[in-house]
Amino acid sequence: MQLPKPGTIEVVPSILSADFARLADEIAQIESAGVSMVHLDVMDGHFVPNITIGPPVIAKLRRYSNLAFDSHLMISEPARYAERFVEAGVNHITFHIEVADDPAELIDRLHELGVTAGICLNPDTPVEAIEAVAPLCDMVLVMTVHPGFGAQEFMPKAAKKISQVRKIVGPETRIEVDGGIDPQTTPIVVSYGADTLVAGHAIFSKSDRIAAINAIRDAAK
Repeated sequence: MQLPKPGTIEVVPSILSADFARLADEIAQIESAGVSMVHLDVMDGHFVPNITIGPPVIAKLRRYSNLAFDSHLMISEPARYAERFVEAGVNHITFHIEVADDPAELIDRLHELGVTAGICLNPDTPVEAIEAVAPLCDMVLVMTVHPGFGAQEFMPKAAKKISQVRKIVGPETRIEVDGGIDPQTTPIVVSYGADTLVAGHAIFSKSDRIAAINAIRDAAK
């Protein structure tokens, strides 16, 4: 349950837009579509103005899925809580450059804990902020909305950062994009170099989740 190797386009459903009363069933349904990862949006109500799930919920979900758990920590103190998320069963942790006191140290620690590591930058954060640490990561996450809520409108200007990030990390690091990803925006971000497409509303707002995932896959070709 590791990140797929670079070179493939992966659609990664985000459960932020799923039915929280039946998360295990929602994850099982997307797993039947052949996805390899599921995106877990972790919000603390401090770094972002919303609260979602934490280690106890993730630990319960781990019992019901063999997918790689791609956890996005939108929290003020990622270093403080990282080990708890690893113990809960996540396979990858992305944290925000905006709150990292020593991002390189945290990346090393995550690798020591046995998970892959990623850095994320918000739409208003310049790529230069992650330039030194991005090559140390297994994946870089570019936000194309302001984090905190689902179903926001895609920000084209923020998406252009993907090209800059790809020049920094080269072909061997995954670039994930999150925010307003659907069949219309997918070709844009893929053309910039993104290969890991987080989609929430575009999947879970549809009655046929599998068809929604396949529509994004087709748009990426």
